[in-house]
Amino acid sequence: MSAHDGEAPDVDPVTGYETTGHDWNGIKELNTPFPIFVITILGLTVVYSIIAWLLLPAWPTGRDYTRGLLGLDQGEMAVAGYQRLADGREDWMARFVAGDFDAIVADQALMAKAMPAAHRLFLDNCAACHGTDATGGPGFPDLADSDWLWGGDPATIAETLRVGINSPHPETRFAQMPAFGHDQMLERAEIETLTSYVQALSTGQADPDGEGGTLFADNCASCHGDGGVGGLGIGAPSLVDGHWIYGGDRATIFATLQRGRQGVMPTWADRLSEAEINLLAVYVSGLAAEHEALASR
Repeated sequence: MSAHDGEAPDVDPVTGYETTGHDWNGIKELNTPFPIFVITILGLTVVYSIIAWLLLPAWPTGRDYTRGLLGLDQGEMAVAGYQRLADGREDWMARFVAGDFDAIVADQALMAKAMPAAHRLFLDNCAACHGTDATGGPGFPDLADSDWLWGGDPATIAETLRVGINSPHPETRFAQMPAFGHDQMLERAEIETLTSYVQALSTGQADPDGEGGTLFADNCASCHGDGGVGGLGIGAPSLVDGHWIYGGDRATIFATLQRGRQGVMPTWADRLSEAEINLLAVYVSGLAAEHEALASR
């Protein structure tokens, strides 16, 4: 029963509030007023939303949006922020345009300013393939070791960044691992023998006078060098250093020999400036020494 049925209102003796008259096994619901604090907060929220709607960018209009009474444009603000950043770097970035790498590396004050920016540049453009720690992964070379396909000095790295590898750039570096099985250059049994020999090269147990050694000399040494040591600067890796781009297990080596490989390194000439390319080249060239120093601690 409730007070609306003609009876006196039921008042809770503890709080002094009327109840709604609902009773759940002796538990009664209080008929308390809505808190003024909550009403105030809700009111302020509505007032703020109206003010923000009038002053700030708020409503989409197809491909654009309303700027609000303050006339703010987030695109223009982002460009202005980038320009302030670029202006702050202009003095020392100019040193990287000429590409005098020996002088750049020798200038410790310049390197202290430049390397944090170079690290950010690497994360934005290179880490997606080579990893945030530059150690690569299947199909992407490790940039933190001392083994290089084309050369690890800053000038050579800068050229690789500029033209790319197997890229659309007219001066691109070109490298391709032949598909010895798919193109019927070798029989399956020969590929099996060559797979075993390449695996043995990485452990120092290869017999150059055996059948595998003969197959290697006839088909692989022209690119990978005698004994598979690499280092010819033509994109063919060393096969004796324990570092693998696609993997050093038997199945992967067999697949590489069977189907071939042709990785792609994009050209950055159209995306990065000459100074940014040279800055990245200096950064990447020092990764091996940096990782070795961290490993020795």
